[in-house]
Amino acid sequence: MGILSGNPKDEPLHYGEVFGIWTNIATNNGLIAAYQTFINHTGDKELEKIIEESIQVMKDENKHLEVILKLNGVALPPARQVARLEDIPLGARFNDPDISAALSMDVAAGLVACSQPMGMCIREDVALMYGQFHMSKVQIGAKLLRLNKSKGWLVPPPLNVDFPDK
Repeated sequence: MGILSGNPKDEPLHYGEVFGIWTNIATNNGLIAAYQTFINHTGDKELEKIIEESIQVMKDENKHLEVILKLNGVALPPARQVARLEDIPLGARFNDPDISAALSMDVAAGLVACSQPMGMCIREDVALMYGQFHMSKVQIGAKLLRLNKSKGWLVPPPLNVDFPDK
């Protein structure tokens, strides 16, 4: 039996997997802090619920990722400070459409960020874990798209409505 056969959890991570997992945790830590700030800014309850769900999804991802790094002897990236409402200067608040747009962009980037490790993983358990993360981001993205459309916050690119005559 080779080094990469048997139980995937017993297989070593390659450097790309380690870097991807470490970067994923560091990114989630930064986004969690930013999204907690967004909660302090938003007035829309539906948007607040999606932000809270996004934070929980990232915390859940981090739990799984941290276990893998710890089991492989890799130090974790530092966590970020929790944002506090008192730290936000007056007049410096984000508005709800901007918050929703930022979340939507982060979801789109997160989908790509999950796809890359899925494609480069040699450990099936890690690849499947990223597939689950990808699906969670798809679900949040769909909720954001629905919210953006229903609230009139979606700013589409120019739409091709004039079709040439055939």
